Amino acid sequence: MRLPILTIVVATMLRSGTAGAQDRMPPLPAEKLTEVQQKAIAEFKAARSVDISGPFVPMLRSPEVMNRARALGDYLRYKSSLPPRLSEFVILLTARRWTQQYEWNAHQPLAVAGGLRADIVKAIADGRRPEGMADDEQAVYTLFDEVQKNQGVSDASYARAVAAVGEPGVIDVLGITGYYTMLAMVMNTTRTPLPPGVTPPLAVLSR
Repeated sequence: MRLPILTIVVATMLRSGTAGAQDRMPPLPAEKLTEVQQKAIAEFKAARSVDISGPFVPMLRSPEVMNRARALGDYLRYKSSLPPRLSEFVILLTARRWTQQYEWNAHQPLAVAGGLRADIVKAIADGRRPEGMADDEQAVYTLFDEVQKNQGVSDASYARAVAAVGEPGVIDVLGITGYYTMLAMVMNTTRTPLPPGVTPPLAVLSR
């Protein structure tokens, strides 16, 4: 059965974040926060010195999940064995796979500041394998790509990844992939909006 063109257009707009889809889990009013939620917010602020935002707004509905996820993110984002160029590279690959606009908007500038070339960022946004990647970027890209497509990694690709970033680096690549996939699923499900005035940076790719 063929869907009406309007239905297809609206679905595409919703997936790309351009239709102003309603935020399903907006910030909770302060007067409605439970004691456990208030404690979780205080712990979050103590750890990161900022208010909760992005995926942590909907995740506050399960404050234990929110703070345990934040603790994992503290390591994977700020203290992993990977240099920022590679860790942000993996985050962008994950954001692109899920067409996660908030995630991409937050991390694209960090990736460039971390040393990832602009043409590599553009290729990821376009859904293309970047050309001219450094050896470690090639190895990380292939590791990410194979585990997403095959739910496993070939011996050759695994060996290349270990040679490039070490066994700790392989685990950190997979950890970053899993962590930011979880955040992407939360935000795509709850329709977490972009900051006010920000245009969705990613086009919807055909699958």
